[in-house]
Amino acid sequence: MRVLFAGTPAVAVPSLNALLKAGFDVVAVLTRPDAPVGRKRIMTPSPVAARAEELGIEVIRAVKVDAETTKRISEIAPDVAAIVAYGGIVPPAALAIPRHGWVNLHFSLLPAWRGAAPVQRSIIAGDDVTGAATFQLEKGLDTGPVFGTLTETVHPEDTAGQLLERLSDSGAVLLSQTLSAIDAGRAVAQPQAGEVSLAPKLTLEDGRLDWQQPALALNRRARGVTPEPGAWTTLEGQRVKLEPVRLRPDVKNLAPGAIKVDAGAVLVGTGSHAVELGRIQPAGKKMMSSADWARGLAAPERVVFE
Repeated sequence: MRVLFAGTPAVAVPSLNALLKAGFDVVAVLTRPDAPVGRKRIMTPSPVAARAEELGIEVIRAVKVDAETTKRISEIAPDVAAIVAYGGIVPPAALAIPRHGWVNLHFSLLPAWRGAAPVQRSIIAGDDVTGAATFQLEKGLDTGPVFGTLTETVHPEDTAGQLLERLSDSGAVLLSQTLSAIDAGRAVAQPQAGEVSLAPKLTLEDGRLDWQQPALALNRRARGVTPEPGAWTTLEGQRVKLEPVRLRPDVKNLAPGAIKVDAGAVLVGTGSHAVELGRIQPAGKKMMSSADWARGLAAPERVVFE
């Protein structure tokens, strides 16, 4: 079966590898254009493009699936298109090209967390279990019928990056199995059923920690926005980046945002009990341990995060 693979970030690479390992004929890859990376803003291929070029697979770079891109897909004439975090909308004209349509690997248990940031939103919401689903792509936002699912436990210390990495590996197997079932004529997609929730793309503001909130909510938010866009707060009007915080229910009566150093641990008050800082990046400095940061403070007890 001739496969067009559409994907952009590193989490899509395991799926590309899995399809090739399963023996599918990946005839081309559709990905976002090269983008500037690092402080020097060097134009760099997407992880999927880099992997495809290593394998000698044709790479189609497109911000969106426009008329020209649709024409090229039609010329390639894939039997099916597999899509994993491509990052663009596929219009009806392109959806109609493969005889088996487009099969999307989405990192949630649909219809929960439809949208661009399902793993991040799941952690922020405090889900104990999430998963992945393969479904038939259609015009609506992640609304198509589902071929298969898998579940994954959300561990108490999971960041979005860690959970997404696990799902990208297990999801790659699910996608390969789904395409195999389609090729064999055994796949049956079922309409989505259950409560719908949405997972819009995270913004920088989503990473801001509000110290008036309970500690558990802050812990979940910090984990959900790591590594991107990252957790942060402000100190004297300047943005301070933070890595995930640890719950410290043994420390109470600390005002929201107030700092306390206890046996080398840097504690911050919240709307409930305290949290313990991991690493911190003050404005204009590198990421460092919170203990090192606190040692540089003249009077830690007077410091209050805003």
